[in-house]
This record gives sequence, C-alpha cells and structure tokens, in this order.
Amino acid sequence: MDVTKFVITGRDKAKLYGDSASYRTQLSNRIHNLRKKLGVATKPRAKYTPKPPITAEDIGRNHEFAQLLLLTSERAWANAMSMREVHSSEKKGITGSTRSHIISRLHKASKYADELFKLLTDQTQTGATIEDVLEARAYAASLDGAMQFEKQSWEACVKSYSEARIIYSALASSTKSDIFKDLLEDPIDQSIRYGAYQMRMPRTIAVPVIARKYFPRSDTELVSQVEKLDSDVLNDQPTKTKATAESGDTRKRITWRSRTVDLEDAAIATALASVDSAASRLTETLASVTVTKDRASAYDDILIASQDAVDATKHAIDELVGEGVGQGDKRMQSLQITKTSVSYDMVSWRIGRNRVLVGERDGAVLDAPVVKQSKKKNAKPVKEEGTGRKLAHLREKAVLYDSILQSLDSIKELPGVAADSSFREELDAKYGYFSALKCLTIARSHAILSSPKNALALLSRALEKSTTAHSHLSSTMETDSRSPPNITISADEAAFLQNLLTAEVQRYRALVELSNLTEKASSTTNNQPLVERLNEYPAKEVDLQNLVSYPPKLEAVPVKPLFFDAAWNYIEYPGREVKREAQNGVVAEKGEVKSRRPSRRKGGLGLGGDGDCRQAAKIP
Repeated sequence: MDVTKFVITGRDKAKLYGDSASYRTQLSNRIHNLRKKLGVATKPRAKYTPKPPITAEDIGRNHEFAQLLLLTSERAWANAMSMREVHSSEKKGITGSTRSHIISRLHKASKYADELFKLLTDQTQTGATIEDVLEARAYAASLDGAMQFEKQSWEACVKSYSEARIIYSALASSTKSDIFKDLLEDPIDQSIRYGAYQMRMPRTIAVPVIARKYFPRSDTELVSQVEKLDSDVLNDQPTKTKATAESGDTRKRITWRSRTVDLEDAAIATALASVDSAASRLTETLASVTVTKDRASAYDDILIASQDAVDATKHAIDELVGEGVGQGDKRMQSLQITKTSVSYDMVSWRIGRNRVLVGERDGAVLDAPVVKQSKKKNAKPVKEEGTGRKLAHLREKAVLYDSILQSLDSIKELPGVAADSSFREELDAKYGYFSALKCLTIARSHAILSSPKNALALLSRALEKSTTAHSHLSSTMETDSRSPPNITISADEAAFLQNLLTAEVQRYRALVELSNLTEKASSTTNNQPLVERLNEYPAKEVDLQNLVSYPPKLEAVPVKPLFFDAAWNYIEYPGREVKREAQNGVVAEKGEVKSRRPSRRKGGLGLGGDGDCRQAAKIP
C-alpha cells in the first residue's frame, strides 16, 4: 500500500505549490473526490447522515479506503501546521488557546492514523503485508510524538518518536529506500534530540542509543516484526560494520591544522564515523571500477555522510547560541574548529568527484575518442567527432573547473582560515593549479577553431599560473596513489602539468609564427591574373576565378630590341674620313671630306647592300 510514500509524496507536492494552508485545501478536494468515487459522499441537497466507519473488509475490497483515512489524517495535520506557521511570526508566539487548537488537530490526525494501523493488523481481511502494518504504526507514532511535543510532555514525546525511529530504521535497512532516511533526519532525530535535552539527558548520548532505550520492548510482537527486517536494529552492540557508527564510543577527538579538540556531541561523532566507513567503501569501489560515471557516483555516500556531519555541527552550534553561550566559551571554540574541519572535508570530497569527472590527470590529458565496434560485416567506418561535439566536451570540463574554483573560494570563508597565512598560501597554489587547467581547456577550444594566437595567449597565462602553483606544491609531501582523489594535489601532478604547458607553449609559438608568415605572404600578393604569375609558387589556394584578363587590354608586349639605322650610309663619323675616301676612290683636298652617292643595291629587307646589314648587326 506504500503508506509512507503516499504521505511523503503529498507533502512534497504541497511544498512546491505553497504552504500548509494550500496543502489542506488540496486534501479537502482530494477527500471529496475520493468519497464520490467510493460512493460514500453526501449527495447534493441531501440531509447529512453519519457515515458508517471503514472496516477491514472495505480496505480488502478496495485499498482506496485506506487512502481515505490517510488523507483525513493528513488534513488534520496540515491544519495544525498552518496554524503554527501563522502564529510563529507573531511577537507573542503561540498562545494557550492556539496551542490547544493545534493539539486537538494533531490528536485527530493521530486518531485516524491509529485507526488505519488497527485495521491493517487484520492481514487476512485487508491483504496488507508486514511492511504496510509497520509503516502505518510508525506514521501513527510520529503523529502522536508531534502531539506530545506540543503538549511539552517530553518523555512521552521521546517514546513515540523512538518507536517511529526504530521502525523506520528497520524499513530503511531492508528496503534501501531514501524516503525513510529523510524521515529520520527531519523531524524524528531533531525532535528526539530536543526532547532529550529537555529531559536533561547528556548530549554525548547518540540519538540511536536514546531510541533503543525508549523503544517499547514489552511489545513482543512489534519487536519480532522489527528484528525480522533488521536483526541489529535493537542491539546495543551491533555486529554489522554499518552500525558501528551508532555506538556511543566511536570518534572522541578531531584534529585540524595541529589542533585537537574533543567531540562532546554524540551526533557529530556518529556522523564522522559514517564518513570513515564511507571513505573505506569509496577506496574499494574506485579500485574496481574504471567507468568515469560509476567512479563519480561512488562519491555520493561519502558526500551525504559529510553533509550530515556538517549539519550536526551547525545544529550543535545553534543550540549553544540559543542557550546564550558566547564565542569565547571553550565549547563554542571547539565546535567552530570542528565545523571548519568537517566542512573542509566535505568540500574536499566534492572537489575529488569533479576531478574524477574531468578525466585523466585532472583533464590535462585529452580523452581518447570512444569507438564503437560494429559486429556487422559491411559496417560503415566510424566518423570522427565534429567540431561542435568536441567543443561541448571542453565546455563541460570548463564548468567542472568553475565548480572546483568556487569550492576553493568557499573554504576561505570558514572560521579560522583567514588568520592562517600558510593555509591560505596553500589554497592559492591549488587555485592556481586548477585555474591553469581551465585556461588549458579554453585554449584547446580556440585551437579547434583555428585561432592559434588566442590559444597561445591562454597557454602562456596557464603556464604563468602553473609555475606559481608548482613552486609551492613541489614542496608538499607525496600522497598515496591508492587514496581516492580529493583536494590534495601531489608534487608529481603539479610537475606533469608544468611540463605539459611548457611544451604546448613552445608548440603554439611555432604555429603562430607559421601563421604570421602565411598571412604575410598572402598579403603581399597582387591581383594579377594567374597567366602573368606562372613563375611564382602559390602559398595558398589558387584563385581559379582570375586566370586571364578578359576582355584583353591593348598593351605593349616586351620583345628583344632590334634597331634599323638607315642613316649609317649618309653620316660620316669623326676619325673615319681617310678610310672612307680610300674605299670610294675619291681624291680631295686636305681638310675636306667629299663623298659621292654609292650604288644602291636592294637587300632582302629593302635596305642597303651587304655592308649596311653587317654594320646594322654590330649595333648592340
């Protein structure tokens, strides 16, 4: 019948839409619709007549009769909670008349829940299982505990909530459901702790120990049903390893930065013991799992346990503040140190999960592409991932690095960190390490987009950050390689990133230089047609749209020069007079040059004779 799931689902939906008053209105509508469906509603304009009580036969015939009782009980509970919400903000608080009204509503809710439990005990008629009966009993006990809480009957409150806690613990261990775990955290454990405080019980006693002490062991049937689900739930010295955290003597001290404080709160000690057991399970899981998603999922348990430790510490601090204890008190200082320690551990595990998600060597090494081999004979070859897919992977890594950097910033806000200069330097070095990885990731995205200059600038920035971080991290002690990844960065990891960035910077410097030379060569080329640039090797692709000039233009064509000197036979140059006269056979007076018209013989080109051609050939 899933009694607990039915109730919790309805309450969660009410939180999404509004407060308890709106939840009460929704329940009234659901009850009216369910009564009409079951045929027990008063007809319109009909006189009201009392309805017969629901019997076990009705529930066996239709399980919605059990839901009708649950809805009626929840409506009374929602009415009480809405009155608490209205009057809690007033200066006077909850007065006597209002408190009496709240108690009456809770009593009504407990009455309907107890009626459902008694009906379900007749398993032959209702068809309910042992789990259904136990869930109904725990639900009735929790409502009775809430009523006793309002009455301020602390011992009765602790007894009712202890009964509900033991039953829900047994159901949680048998069903592995998170619904019961959520109920244990709020409101059962908090109510038991406050009731024990009002009863002047020592705070060092753990809540599970208090619940086992006030559980009604006289009810042998209930004890046998609970032990069938979990044999160690009522054992003060459990044999299972998971229950060692519930014993009262697990962790007594905690150390933070060479300071050791005693753990006086049993809830904190219990939570820290759970963290230790979760850490051991995490180490075993990571040693046997290779898939990235499964390795990251293995951190869920230790993160939940760490969050429980943080919540327990905050709750203990709030209690001391409510009692008027100052910051200078020894108990308050011990809790502040404990808070810093457990918060640092929680952030450390959170960073470790993100480091697992980014990949090998914290994402510095590129992930190999996943190739799915097809069993078909004529299968097509696997194509390489596109640019968009590659950029999406890098974008996911950048988001994870941002989360890591935000987590490191949150550590600086913890109590006592601002005054610790050496610890802040360590945090700054780790911040620089992950900042360098983020710059490397963004640089690779620019490289995919064929932008080597931007990639070189980012790589240079990453190298600068990595150098600063490496100078500090190189002096740290080596960590165990088998330990789960967390906030600790070894000297080997810092050195690997330093060497990788140095090589990448040199590589992209060469690529940028080649890119500059290519751009320079392309910028110096003119727009002449290809036919006029056949003696040049193209640096880039050939422009096939510019082969020749068309339409052709009238322009000079360069050829070898040829001179035709027709005046050679008519001009006498100085120094050649005597030789010329001897050739022509003419006698003249000294100082005079006399010539006669030579015989004209036509040559091949219409020029003079052979002499003219020979003289013309001597001209350069």
